[in-house]
Amino acid sequence: MKEFINKDILNYVELNSQQEPTLLKELNKETNLKILNPRMLCSSYQGRVLSIISKIIKPKNVLEIGTYTGYSALCIAEGLEKNGIIHTIDINEELKEIQNKYFKKSGFGNQIQQHIGNAIEIIPKINECFDFVYLDADKENYNEYFDLIIDKIVSGGVLICDNVLWSGKVLNTNHKDLITEKLIEFNQLVKKDKRLDSIILPIRDGLSICRKI
Repeated sequence: MKEFINKDILNYVELNSQQEPTLLKELNKETNLKILNPRMLCSSYQGRVLSIISKIIKPKNVLEIGTYTGYSALCIAEGLEKNGIIHTIDINEELKEIQNKYFKKSGFGNQIQQHIGNAIEIIPKINECFDFVYLDADKENYNEYFDLIIDKIVSGGVLICDNVLWSGKVLNTNHKDLITEKLIEFNQLVKKDKRLDSIILPIRDGLSICRKI
């Protein structure tokens, strides 16, 4: 995964930002030791970005599409309202054990509702509106996820989408792979949608941050 910020600058930023909590360090380590494709894990700096945005918003209802081992859900949980809820969806049932382990240890276990299965089928069944949505799932379906969630986001709510720069492949006009093509379409879709204010930040693999008008 390509980093778009100079490595020395990134190290400086990380050293002078809030540090990764101990529990998340443990989850980070266990994911890298035991779980397939640990590069999918949210970076510690990106996790702090999610945490501080959540603390600013203080969301009551959160939707996360793509739980993986639960790292990003726990970052977002740091800013939840007292009785707030995170609905987090992942298709891989084998990851539920490590998710449960760290959700329970975090103290947020009762505020995180796990959904296992196809998010495209699950999202319409969740009868909630959300003030924070985090999308980090199969990139080829980002457009479809967007269509499913946009009307569920309240006015003033925030949508954050990961991997929108796709290691810089979105710059390649001669792209031949489906995911790159879909992400280029998605970024244009978000930019043109008059229901949103949006910006892309070159954090790790690209974060699209949107506010519902």
